[in-house]
Amino acid sequence: MKYRHIFFDLDHTLWDFDKNCHETLTELYHHFQLDRHGISSIEHFIKTYLNRNEMMWEQYRFGKIDKETLRNKRFDYTFYDLEIDNEILARNLSDEYVLRSPYKTNLFPGTHEALSYLKEKYILHIITNGFKETQFIKMNSTNLTDYFSEIILSEDTGFKKPDPRIFFHSLEKADAKVEESLMVGDNLEADIAGARSAGMDQVYFNPKRVPHQQETTYEIHSLMELLEFL
Repeated sequence: MKYRHIFFDLDHTLWDFDKNCHETLTELYHHFQLDRHGISSIEHFIKTYLNRNEMMWEQYRFGKIDKETLRNKRFDYTFYDLEIDNEILARNLSDEYVLRSPYKTNLFPGTHEALSYLKEKYILHIITNGFKETQFIKMNSTNLTDYFSEIILSEDTGFKKPDPRIFFHSLEKADAKVEESLMVGDNLEADIAGARSAGMDQVYFNPKRVPHQQETTYEIHSLMELLEFL
């Protein structure tokens, strides 16, 4: 068996961020009656937030903004894009989003089936740039925690994916050799290029079949495809 250790990303790979985010923002739209504040379309509100959130997470990964800016300002910038001026409402949305979102339980299809199979053959781990106070809630709420031997958070290591140092740290913590380790993730920069820079083989999880030019060891479109070669 070539591999002994499999490292997974969490958000967008196991935990269905888009679906959970959509549910949370829909609840918040109604809870805060955003239609009365000039936001007439739920879908436009969600799309605008997702664009801002993705942009700011990329800035966070590369150290251009800190955690507090990401967490506290993404709704401010969403409101700016929507031409809404209400700082208090933006802060209330931010606080409530952080409280509700981690408890959402949507996983990608086949998550438990794939992990149950793989756990019998491999040692499984998580590497995530997500925040400590939310990632463990997500994993506990979806019964994922027991599958994994090590859960490595960028906040604890001081390095964020795609920095190869977080992968070196993870290999050391898991007592794993690079040649017997595999990284599974959805982000071509953070997960795939990052793991490759550390010498690890990678699996690009691409459920939407987005075209790309990135070199990957493997590419899958559903988690159950892992069972075809592992």
